[in-house]
Amino acid sequence: MANSECRWESPQQWSDWSEWLAAGLHARNRWRLPVLLLGMLFAGGRRTVTTWLRAAGVSLDFSDYYYFLAPLGRKTESVATQLTLLVLRILPLPERLLVVIDDSPTKRYGPKVEGADVHHNPTPGPAGQPFLYGHVWVTISLALRHPEWGPLALPLRAMLYVRQQTLAAIPKRRGWPRFATKLQLAARLVEWIVPLLKQAGKTVWIVVDGGYVKRPFLRRALQIAKVVVVGRLRKDAALRDVPQAPKRRGRGRPRKYGQHKISLAKRAGQQRGWRTVDCTVYGQPTTKNYKTFLATYRPAGGVIRVVLVKEDHACYPFFCTDPAVSVVEILEAFADRATIEQDFHDLKEVWGTGQQQVRNIWTNLAVYNLNLWMHTLVELWAWTLPAKKLVDRSDSPWDDAKRRPSHANRRTALRRHILRNELTVVTAAWRLPRKMLRLIESLLALAA
Repeated sequence: MANSECRWESPQQWSDWSEWLAAGLHARNRWRLPVLLLGMLFAGGRRTVTTWLRAAGVSLDFSDYYYFLAPLGRKTESVATQLTLLVLRILPLPERLLVVIDDSPTKRYGPKVEGADVHHNPTPGPAGQPFLYGHVWVTISLALRHPEWGPLALPLRAMLYVRQQTLAAIPKRRGWPRFATKLQLAARLVEWIVPLLKQAGKTVWIVVDGGYVKRPFLRRALQIAKVVVVGRLRKDAALRDVPQAPKRRGRGRPRKYGQHKISLAKRAGQQRGWRTVDCTVYGQPTTKNYKTFLATYRPAGGVIRVVLVKEDHACYPFFCTDPAVSVVEILEAFADRATIEQDFHDLKEVWGTGQQQVRNIWTNLAVYNLNLWMHTLVELWAWTLPAKKLVDRSDSPWDDAKRRPSHANRRTALRRHILRNELTVVTAAWRLPRKMLRLIESLLALAA
């Protein structure tokens, strides 16, 4: 262990959080997790596991850390549970919590990468590539609204989607579970997090995009987890009207779904019935033109509230499984779903998800979730700090001084904070010349 002592002295708060996350791991190896987290924080360039270890100062026993990652991948649920409890304990959360679920791919290269396959590319870019080779991660995040910075999300856990035809290439000794669709993985994530949040006395809303508005996910979320689901409907969704109560009760059960189909295209094309409402979307106050009505939808198992929103170029249908919810709540909740898209961007640009070129499937699961947890820990550390302590734009007069600190700014601020603590320890023991201090300050600015 002497060779693996981390070269950085982390703040006491960060050390407590790291030890809290590692509490669910085996006592023989749990001390390696805080070392890895600090190595991830100070790693630069291509974010491989080797770069993490080099930044943490790990040298002779580097192989033990590689072997540590596979068992960590099997314990992601335990560590994610500890992280969720930490968020519930630290942050002043509202009574109603918004949970966002979506999936995102990471490109991979090289042979024998377990679990990787050809998947649809959601961001083709200028090249227009419809497919990519890599992994697909079904991720769950907690969407919150910061009092100063507006909506943001804290990623908590991800599950790896492996195509059924790819399972045969995974060695049996890995013990990888049997095939599950993205909808089934999303339902498992809901069934994992909802009891944790409800034990804390919170009500839970789940927000999903149109790809998850299907029976395998909705039925488990509504019947087992018993949560409210907000999402976007397909424009050809099979909606029906609400059946009227019969005048006289006949034999058999009363009708659950209406007899008449509802066409969203026809409802959107009608000029009458449009109203306006003021709401906060993407952190900005705005006015929306909308129509709302009740309908029955078989995948949701009953009555839902549908909201049509007219934009300049198209009309978008949204829904909520609670018919009593207002239009403003539905629109603002679905707008906060965009926070997970920002998470995916930050995870790839700031933390380099997908750059860890490991092959073992459990190790792949571990390194992706490590990036999620680092993202959330940095957000927790910066939650109560003012913007002026997180970013200084005095050397960038072309930048907008009122723009909120990005996640990269918060990560840089934490690195700078740790480096300054190291400098304070040195200057307290030795009195350095002023020129040397200025030089150290310049080097700290470059290093952070």
